[in-house]
Amino acid sequence: MRRDTPLRRSLTVRLLALSALVSLCSIAATAWLAARTTTGAIKQEQTQVLADQTRIYHELLGYAATHPDWNGAQETVRRLAAATGQRIVLATPRFEPVIDSAAGPAPAASAGSGTAPAPAASAGSGTAVTQGPAVERAALPRTPTTIVDPLSVDLAMLPGAPSDRIDARAVGPFRLTPAEHAALEDGLVKQADCLRTALGIEATVTDDPAGRPHLRTADDRALGVRCAAPMVVSAPTRTETAALADLTGLVNACLARQQIRPVTLTLGPDGTPSGDPRQDQVTSACLTNARRQQLVQYVAPPVLLFVGAPVGAGGAAPVLTSAHPGRVTEVAALVLVATVAITVTVGLRLSRPLHALTHAARRMADGDLSARVTVTGRNEIAGLAAAFNAMAERRGQLEDLRKAMVGDIAHELRTPLSNIRGWLEAVEDGVATADRALTGSLLEEALLLQHLIDDLRDLAAADAGELALYREPVDVDDLLVQVATAHGAQAQASGVALAVDPAGAAVGVDVFADPVRLRQAVGNLVANAVRHTPAGGTVTLRARARAGALLIEVADTGTGIAAADLPLVFERFWRAEKSRNRQTGGSGLGLAIVRKLAELHGGGVHVASTPGAGSVFTVRLPSGSRSPEDRTCPDIVRDSGSP
Repeated sequence: MRRDTPLRRSLTVRLLALSALVSLCSIAATAWLAARTTTGAIKQEQTQVLADQTRIYHELLGYAATHPDWNGAQETVRRLAAATGQRIVLATPRFEPVIDSAAGPAPAASAGSGTAPAPAASAGSGTAVTQGPAVERAALPRTPTTIVDPLSVDLAMLPGAPSDRIDARAVGPFRLTPAEHAALEDGLVKQADCLRTALGIEATVTDDPAGRPHLRTADDRALGVRCAAPMVVSAPTRTETAALADLTGLVNACLARQQIRPVTLTLGPDGTPSGDPRQDQVTSACLTNARRQQLVQYVAPPVLLFVGAPVGAGGAAPVLTSAHPGRVTEVAALVLVATVAITVTVGLRLSRPLHALTHAARRMADGDLSARVTVTGRNEIAGLAAAFNAMAERRGQLEDLRKAMVGDIAHELRTPLSNIRGWLEAVEDGVATADRALTGSLLEEALLLQHLIDDLRDLAAADAGELALYREPVDVDDLLVQVATAHGAQAQASGVALAVDPAGAAVGVDVFADPVRLRQAVGNLVANAVRHTPAGGTVTLRARARAGALLIEVADTGTGIAAADLPLVFERFWRAEKSRNRQTGGSGLGLAIVRKLAELHGGGVHVASTPGAGSVFTVRLPSGSRSPEDRTCPDIVRDSGSP
């Protein structure tokens, strides 16, 4: 048997190559990392570097939280660089240097020096940035360590940061004036004296990170009522009240956009704005965004922090012992063998059902509609196999329907054509006379042919999505009267009473539909009911409005339909009478056309029947699909076939 797929393109080979490549890369990276982390000196160095970076980040974050720009931060950066032995560079998000600890008081960029040029103040920006072009990454110590932004604290650098990631030192408009700070401090000192003299509790007054004085006891015990805080201490200051009002306005504006009721903010014991402790996530997000919006003009803009070895510094690279290469090779070989074995096994399990699907599809392409595949498991390939079997089953059904339809169409066309040909040959041979009766009979056969061809054309157009609907408001009561009048002669000739039920509940209800196609659908139902109702029977038309839909019913007292045949009545060329020599006439397409027209209008058709007692065909159409203003000026809508 020939190979379906070249070996280099097979799924097994691709999985094997990919797994081997990934395994080799992961083994090499893991071995390198393991060798580095086993060296005690490297581990100690990494710990020290991390501690230095955390210290640098914390102090620079505090500077950014208390200053509106980076002007004047040069001394802080140099002090940190001297204390940690690291080179510190601050740069804009575009990698333009702001401050470099290795630069002099007024450095000039020298070619090949690897030192960033000195920062220059950008006019009107309030931030020290360089006026020169963006510096390449190679001129900086390394990739950025982190971003210094007091409004978005790096939790990896400071795990104990607040949940909103806003640095506690960034207070902005909440920062107390010297007078307010002095008043609070004086009140707390008096409270501390009271605790010391009245209760024997040692307490001290200290400033929190935001600069607000607080009273602290050695064991953080609860303060007694006798030494309650003075009003000047417990109440927010004028500065805090004004800032809190502005923040409340920002939060409520955010909540209004989310259609949530406003909230009232208060100052916590630590001076931090807060709302209802039971507030939802949306309120918390609005509070956080509002605080950032309020503080952005009081803090320095975000900068990239680069921390690395000083320029020109070097160190001995770690080396592996003689035992390491052999161990790495053994582990790599073991993992590679395991990966290859697993990949081959998985590849064979994947490719086997795919080969079966390919062969079954080729059999079906060659005309074998019985081709099926075995479905095992519940994975994606099993789902594909089940879908293939369902497709093959459906194709077989459609092929059977196509053959039956071709036979039915041939029979329907052959009978009237044979009659017409026979009578014309009889006239030509002189056996019959072309009188008025014969001409009328031939015309009747020709009309039958024309009716069949028109039905087939309508069904073909509906199947192709090309049947046009010209919609307009339709008065259903008038439409039923028109249909009853048009089929009155047929019903009278068959001895059947045809009437419109005037007691319907659809008075004044109209639908936005194609009146011609709707009359055609109801007319087909009436014609079918008259054909299957014996003389003396009754066919009744009625319309009812129910739950946003309009129901048009055609009820008869005819022979009825067996329960087993009800699902088939709307199939093409289906007839309860299986013999070709049917007695009731009709092309077998009328009910199929009714179903198509109902579906094109966005509705459907249903039948209920009791053998020997009659049948009720119900067409359901959506009502109220247009406003009264639209109905006063109806337009023409072309429906492409979808409801």
